[in-house]
Amino acid sequence: MSNKETFISDVTNGYTFKGASFRLGSGMLDGTVVSEAVVNIPLKTMNRHGLIAGATGTGKTKTLQLLAEGLSDASVSVLMMDIKGDLSGIAAAGQSNKIIEERYAQMGLEWQAKGYPVELLSLSQEKGVRLRATVTEYGAVLLSKVLDLNDNQSGLLAMLFKYADDQHLPILDLKDLVKLLQYAAEEGNGEISQSYGNISKASLGTILRKVIELQNQGADHIFGERSFEIDDLLRISDDGRGLISILRVTDIQDKPKLFSTFMLQLLAELYANLPEEGDMEQPKLVMFIDEAHLIFNEASKDLLQQIESIVKLIRSKGVGVIFCTQNPQDIPASVLSQLGLKIQHALRAFTANDRKAIKQASENYPDTNYYVIDETMTQMGIGEAFVTLLNEKGIPSPLVQTFLLSPASRMNILEPNEIEALVAESKLVAKYNQDIDSESAYELLNAKMQSNIAQEKIAPVKATRPVKEEPSMFEKVLNSAAGKQAQRSLTRGLLDVVMKMFK
Repeated sequence: MSNKETFISDVTNGYTFKGASFRLGSGMLDGTVVSEAVVNIPLKTMNRHGLIAGATGTGKTKTLQLLAEGLSDASVSVLMMDIKGDLSGIAAAGQSNKIIEERYAQMGLEWQAKGYPVELLSLSQEKGVRLRATVTEYGAVLLSKVLDLNDNQSGLLAMLFKYADDQHLPILDLKDLVKLLQYAAEEGNGEISQSYGNISKASLGTILRKVIELQNQGADHIFGERSFEIDDLLRISDDGRGLISILRVTDIQDKPKLFSTFMLQLLAELYANLPEEGDMEQPKLVMFIDEAHLIFNEASKDLLQQIESIVKLIRSKGVGVIFCTQNPQDIPASVLSQLGLKIQHALRAFTANDRKAIKQASENYPDTNYYVIDETMTQMGIGEAFVTLLNEKGIPSPLVQTFLLSPASRMNILEPNEIEALVAESKLVAKYNQDIDSESAYELLNAKMQSNIAQEKIAPVKATRPVKEEPSMFEKVLNSAAGKQAQRSLTRGLLDVVMKMFK
């Protein structure tokens, strides 16, 4: 058997699955496309999480788009974090060109244009469905990790949440939380301390500063009502395809704390609300996080531990998470070890550090007789990538250099008028885009403070003054200067007598 025939056999055996799958591309050997070596992705393993990595301009975003299309066609819902603003085109059909035609000819396939069902979401003023959650839904534990609080500060925040709960003070948005912190530091300090324990004003000040820092990053937009319901991410379109929800966060890519705050809360909400599923034939939802290094670079140790814990656990709820970044080393090792699917585009070696990073990255992949991994990794062209995954039995598939399919949807962004039309058709905009400001802790505490001030200012009721009678001669003598002096002398004399009695 020739080397090519062996290669085809290895790829076919490694990438043919009993359950449903979709095609990613064809294998490559010695720089040549081998159309018979078909590389498929099994749906059953898409909740085992994954990584798409590679240098800028190597085709990572298009691979992300290709995976989302395959999942949607299989009736799997998708959530994509659009950091760079270049994913909206998936809603429109693509256009053929010479490069696509030549690409598909090498694989013996015919390319077909297709648009996909898309819902645009937003955490800010971008066009789309507003995503929000209340501060109470985040909870004291998660909020403490987001704010990077120490144990004492976390305990204090939990105590204040307990006080608010006992007093029926809804904490819906950040202005509610700020007002609660201010009230605990000033007017309510005595009341809260008496029932819940001493309150450190220094700790309150620290928490308040960190909340204000979060506000300065635009977090007011993600806290409040109406809370987004998880079920609205799991919709299937009328034609049976999974809905692709695109969260447009182009205007907060320089605010990593805000982005990581939302992402962690969303994962926690999915984990808390979705039922335990065990092994499924296909996932309910796959979440793509582009530019994932923005999350991990700024995350605290506690936040990283929380992300790691949820990534480990959420797969049993039928949810997969795919991280997309430039270098695998951008992902913490504890998270990287949880990723079953790995798609590695080319890395470029311009410095000694680059070569070291490439050598280290190559060690994350299975051994192969067909490639010198670190060398091939620097020579792959656009739209080519190393692929390996865990098969249905949890065994790593052979590493294969893959000539990837092209997305069927537009490989460019939507025009402003197309975005307007897409938002206008949305069934969720009317549900979530109304600003709701229910009576909550801010209003209730303000009312309580005003009531206390008003009570302090209430003067005693003035009685009608009686007509003053003319003082008697005795009263006049007592009230005179001489009389007052005599009273002081008598008082001192009586005190002297009393003191001598007790000697």
